[in-house]
Amino acid sequence: MSGPELVDAAGLAGEPDGFQRLWTPHRMAYIGGENKPVDDAAGPGCPFCRIPTLPDDEGLVVARGSLAFVVLNLYPYNPGHLLVCPYRHVADYTDLTDDEVVEVAALTQTAMRVARDVMSPSGFNLGMNQGDVAGAGIAAHLHQHVVPRWDGDANFLPVIGRSRALPELLSDTRARLAAAWPRPTEG
Repeated sequence: MSGPELVDAAGLAGEPDGFQRLWTPHRMAYIGGENKPVDDAAGPGCPFCRIPTLPDDEGLVVARGSLAFVVLNLYPYNPGHLLVCPYRHVADYTDLTDDEVVEVAALTQTAMRVARDVMSPSGFNLGMNQGDVAGAGIAAHLHQHVVPRWDGDANFLPVIGRSRALPELLSDTRARLAAAWPRPTEG
């Protein structure tokens, strides 16, 4: 299976309970550590160092700046979940240069504007998890989360099923966001 699949629970072992099951086996890859770096080193073992070397559609890159880039999260919390990453392999927000701080902030603002135009969310969660203890899946390479939110999007799936239902393929979401991203003006 490559994506969610709805299964009638009546054909499963155990007592029928009237529920259908939404299977999202792609989440197990993340839970099991797929694509996580084996160490904290910069280079091809770090996904946020490797992604900018790939073609945009393959790396799910939405936009590129001079010091940072915007990429669709491969394991999103919600549809349109973006990450703003500096190109430089740096772990702590306080280690960013002033110019990197400015570009990460500007790309975050643009990501919100574009997501509003393309997906019409009701709000956003923004944040950085600094360190393993704070929940950073990849603590060695800083990344800012831009998570679109909609009224009622917090349903039973994350609470009961530890799953998210995503209504669109990541490649389609990336293409829509990238197409709507403002182009630099020549001047």
